[in-house]
Amino acid sequence: MATMTAAQRREQEKAAFEAFMEACPMNQLMGIVGKQWSTMVLVELAEGPRRYAEISRAMPGVSAKMLTQTLRSLERDGFVARTVTPSVPVQVEYALTVLGERIMPLITSMLEWANRHIEDVHEARERYDAAAR
Repeated sequence: MATMTAAQRREQEKAAFEAFMEACPMNQLMGIVGKQWSTMVLVELAEGPRRYAEISRAMPGVSAKMLTQTLRSLERDGFVARTVTPSVPVQVEYALTVLGERIMPLITSMLEWANRHIEDVHEARERYDAAAR
């Protein structure tokens, strides 16, 4: 039986950890809702169905390309439904799915926590940075 070097063991442990992280449900969820615009789109749609232009106006900092990509990603992941109404011009409306509605209490809690505690985070960073100088 061949023995492994420390470097080989570390490489094997690293591969096992990466496989664990890839399969981890929490890590996967954070990869979805942790994207820059995803949470904001979900919060906007929590108010009710919206057309693309309405979402875009509510988030003036997002480019059209990024908003489209975010909506497609959220639709692919099952959080958002896209409804096309055949008319002239075609109307497209986005709404939360049941899955999207189910995640909103978590997102609302995170937003409330952030509003209450972000200053504490900033102060901690300042203390840390001052001590590191």
